[in-house]
Amino acid sequence: MVRALIVDDSVLARRMLSRVLDEDPEIEVVGTASNGKLGLAKISQLKPDVVVMDLEMPVMGGLEALPILRREHHRLPVVVFSAQSEEGAGKTLEALALGANAFCAKPTGVSGPAEAMQCMRDSLLPEIRALCGLRGARPTLIPKSPAPTPIARKRTARTRPVEILLIGSSTGGPNALMDVIPLLPADLPVPVVIVQHMPPMFTKMLAKRLDAASQISVAEATHGAPLKKGLAYIAPGDFHMVLDSKVRARVLLNQEAPENSCRPAVDPLFRSAAKHYGASCLAVVLTGMGKDGTAGAKLLVDQGSKVMAQDEETCVVWGMPGHVVRAGLADDILPLKQIGATITRRITRSRTLMPQSSHAIGGGR
Repeated sequence: MVRALIVDDSVLARRMLSRVLDEDPEIEVVGTASNGKLGLAKISQLKPDVVVMDLEMPVMGGLEALPILRREHHRLPVVVFSAQSEEGAGKTLEALALGANAFCAKPTGVSGPAEAMQCMRDSLLPEIRALCGLRGARPTLIPKSPAPTPIARKRTARTRPVEILLIGSSTGGPNALMDVIPLLPADLPVPVVIVQHMPPMFTKMLAKRLDAASQISVAEATHGAPLKKGLAYIAPGDFHMVLDSKVRARVLLNQEAPENSCRPAVDPLFRSAAKHYGASCLAVVLTGMGKDGTAGAKLLVDQGSKVMAQDEETCVVWGMPGHVVRAGLADDILPLKQIGATITRRITRSRTLMPQSSHAIGGGR
């Protein structure tokens, strides 16, 4: 049984969150608090397994409480409950940088409490279940039992230079991307396309945050944008991002049905890359729950492209990369801190040893 503590100044929010979590037979709400100061005291008293925390609260907000919580309870999973606004998205990314493990956007535009609670069931429950290891999703925030060491698949000789870098991530992804993208050099000779499971506005703020910290330019993708080397494109919330090279290399956006319960999803991106770029892709699957990206990675591998997966030890949730590894699709299984440098090395080596292809990739910024 997972013991949950809810920290939110809204009586209505505490009531709805409690009802949603208590509906799950494997989750028990053991307490609530109306601000961060009370929440910290109740953590020590109640010993919860997970904390759901609002960011805007009187006395002590979530951004003030998180650094203290992390010092005193550094392995306790925290899900922030955040507003779907530009300010809320910015504060959510700050909370993740301060040590929160995941977030759930507060319902907006709903017809009433029933619809709001359903939104919470759809978005909050999966995050908690993944972080706390329910139904086989073993958490990485608590000590793990011994397990066989994952093995990368045997490498085959590359026949094409890397022309595009693909990255997919979910839970824990914003922080992982902050460890990877700023390490890419300003003269990166390929474009970068990124799918991070996030709602609208959050992807825009993530792009701004990455752009400010990185040597390459990072922006939220727009429909029809030409792909240019040394630029990174993040799929906007609620839109799948796919690639097209029939006339010129470009990004296309669509609102087709969610895949793996996600939009944007990683599989549509990987699938389109396999179709248009064949063996010329380098794909990276970072931390995240679920198996989004595995089917697309299989298509990439079948075409001769290479796939890199984040290792279990450094993932917040080893779901997406874990599925790729267990399917035998990963050429490399690496700690997060090694991924950025390895990406650059793999791309540089492929383009140094092999002749350039004829794909139309635009110039840099």
